[in-house]
Amino acid sequence: MSAMSQNPAARSEWALITGSTSGIGRETAIGLAQDGYSVIVTGRSKERAAEVRESIEARGGHAVDLLADLSDPSAVRTLIAQVGDTIGDAALEVLVNNAGGGGFAPTEATSEAMFDAAFNTHVKAPYMLVGAFAPAMATRGRGVIINIGSMSTNMAPNGTSAFQASKGAISMLTKSWTAEYGPRGVRVNSVDPGFVITPANEAYREGYGGFVASLPAGRGAAPEEIAEAIRFLVSPRASYIYGVSLTVDGGKSAVVAM
Repeated sequence: MSAMSQNPAARSEWALITGSTSGIGRETAIGLAQDGYSVIVTGRSKERAAEVRESIEARGGHAVDLLADLSDPSAVRTLIAQVGDTIGDAALEVLVNNAGGGGFAPTEATSEAMFDAAFNTHVKAPYMLVGAFAPAMATRGRGVIINIGSMSTNMAPNGTSAFQASKGAISMLTKSWTAEYGPRGVRVNSVDPGFVITPANEAYREGYGGFVASLPAGRGAAPEEIAEAIRFLVSPRASYIYGVSLTVDGGKSAVVAM
């Protein structure tokens, strides 16, 4: 854990964004800091986490960075304890379960380690984090949880079975947690991105060229565009939105290729 910033602009309302050292998570962390939250940046890279924290501070916001590999349940438990130490008596108002992992492979080529990485990162870690932080949100009668799913939870791309099954699980948990915590004031929703031009996806850009060209939008999304959807669902403007999966995929799920 880094030393807490000396920035006097520290707020009493905190947001935790997992996997926020790059891509969608990075832009979400920066955006929520601009919306007035003190932000907890998490990721596996000390250098990238520090860069995001410094970017937030340079814009006048407040952030701390905590290292966490969410494919390791023991690291999730450590993160939960560190968040508690960081915020003290303040409130964790927002949890964004964004961290991703596991990779893509046909079923017969998916190792047990790949399977576990996908389900630990996309399902077990969010489950542990919600179990740790949602009860206090419910006691206060307010809080927001955003899960990051995938547009393809309603379709079946070839060679991505473990990854997509784990994303399908988090989509169902969005509904289950809405039933469990919604009546006590906690809004739980998911954002299901399409193809996003992130550092993690750069290696696949050539292979996805035809897919991206087929989208009604005609392009992949910038991470900021997904982050804007997350910020909207976090904001009071979405106060009556509970249990939805907001697909942000450039129109892919709305059309049939002819």
